[in-house]
Amino acid sequence: MSNQFQHYQEIPRLADAHPKLSHIRYQYGTAGFRTLGSVLDSVLFRVGILAGLRSKKLDGKTIGVMVTASHNPEDDNGVKLVDPRGEMLEASWEAHASTLANAATTSDLIEAIEAIVRFAKIDLSKPARVVYGRDTRPSGPALVASLRDGLAAIRAEPRDAGIVTTPILHYLVRTINTKGTKDTYGDDSEEGYYEKLSGAFKRLVAGKQPLPPLIVDCANGVGADAISKISPQLGDSLKLIPHNTATSTPGALNNLCGADYVKTLQKLPPSLANHLKIGQRGCSFDGDADRLMYFYIDERNQFRMLDGDKIAALVAGFVVDLIKTAGLESDVKVGVVQTAYANGSSTKYLAERLPVRCVPTGVKHLHHAAERFDIGVYFEANGHGTVLFSTGTQETLAHHEPSTPAQSTALNHLLNLTQLINQSVGDAISDMLLVEVVLAHRLYSGLEWDSLYVDLPNRLVKVIVEDRHAFQTEDAERQLVSPKGLQGKIDDLVRRYDGGRSFVRPSGTEDVVRVYAEAAIKSQADELAFRVAGLVYDEAGGDPSSRPKEFL
Repeated sequence: MSNQFQHYQEIPRLADAHPKLSHIRYQYGTAGFRTLGSVLDSVLFRVGILAGLRSKKLDGKTIGVMVTASHNPEDDNGVKLVDPRGEMLEASWEAHASTLANAATTSDLIEAIEAIVRFAKIDLSKPARVVYGRDTRPSGPALVASLRDGLAAIRAEPRDAGIVTTPILHYLVRTINTKGTKDTYGDDSEEGYYEKLSGAFKRLVAGKQPLPPLIVDCANGVGADAISKISPQLGDSLKLIPHNTATSTPGALNNLCGADYVKTLQKLPPSLANHLKIGQRGCSFDGDADRLMYFYIDERNQFRMLDGDKIAALVAGFVVDLIKTAGLESDVKVGVVQTAYANGSSTKYLAERLPVRCVPTGVKHLHHAAERFDIGVYFEANGHGTVLFSTGTQETLAHHEPSTPAQSTALNHLLNLTQLINQSVGDAISDMLLVEVVLAHRLYSGLEWDSLYVDLPNRLVKVIVEDRHAFQTEDAERQLVSPKGLQGKIDDLVRRYDGGRSFVRPSGTEDVVRVYAEAAIKSQADELAFRVAGLVYDEAGGDPSSRPKEFL
């Protein structure tokens, strides 16, 4: 090791205790590293080192590390880093993460660390501080132990947040780094998070007719613990009825429940079948409580899904109305960011009311695009999203002098929204409370909310392929540029269906190609999706076992 590492003699010894598996190549993406928990030991050790280096690069600011695989099956796990304001890791450092994770030997790892230090001009004498948390997966404790070894190797000061939701970890990172500054985000504790959200919620619904109780599907994940902690603080302002709270039952996490189950299969989790009554609304979290899906049972006893698109429409309309009522329409512009997965009807509805941008799939793309608006609303169709208030907008709200009681009320609502909304990351609990606020103000039931626009029937299909990298896209992933000629075949198919739309995009984490299709009626949306999937399969030589059953 070079002289600059003279105080880090523990790196080789600890690295030897966490050798890289030779047959696996790791890739840091939008979700960080994510694969089977059983093959992540070396990755967690190296992430600990990287988090320490990132903190040193930023003069000792606290970096976050979250150990989670979100909506994935229980056997999976993953890890991602969080930058000082609670945002995702700076994109340029994603390559550093992959480089460290794939260093074949301890000597290769040390060389890679030294190269990062030189390239990023890191002063190793600077302090390093890292806060970390995990979800409820059985593999979590062992992976956290590996992470701690990495932190020890780079001499980073650790702070264990314990078992927390992903949004709470993001919140902690931001509050720790803004503590005692003019940008103080809140108290840097889990309790501070619950107090901030519940306090803002109660102020926003004060004087409103109480809403009926809300059923909450916790996906048998960490959201169950969070709901149990925030419910007493909400008191009579909102009664929550938690379901799927078996956090210690093997195999229960995300199994036949949760936000991904609801969105993918477009049906009610079986465990709620005897609990959700006609007209009653419910919602589902995912395993780490950063995604949110709503639903209700209509008068025909049919399941009705209210996904991220519906949430975006509900929230954006409410915010726009508050801005107008507060007399700030000329000063504050509201915009919405979507991906190609957004339902065509939602895009049409929103575009008639405010600016809408489409960006590639991935939270980092939506978040950065939303930052360009004074108030940016972004929700993926899968239920992950939030609302961002620019620094300038928050200053405008703080200094605006209303001239009427109505303006004053609207301004106070906007100020409280900045406290209710987790502006660091999508947050199922924060977003749930935001939806409940809007429903209380609008006097909406699930039916009235659902009636803002009618979704075009849609279907999502995935095809396992040998090489997802053979599929390249442009125009925010709405058009294929390779394999050559495939987009033309898709276009020919789409033209045969009333209201037809379809696009194909490769997964960012596995050798899977995802196919999305819409049409005027459900049977045609299904047919279009599977016919496009057939084109993909034939083009790519997919795994026969993955061929959609409609084509067997």
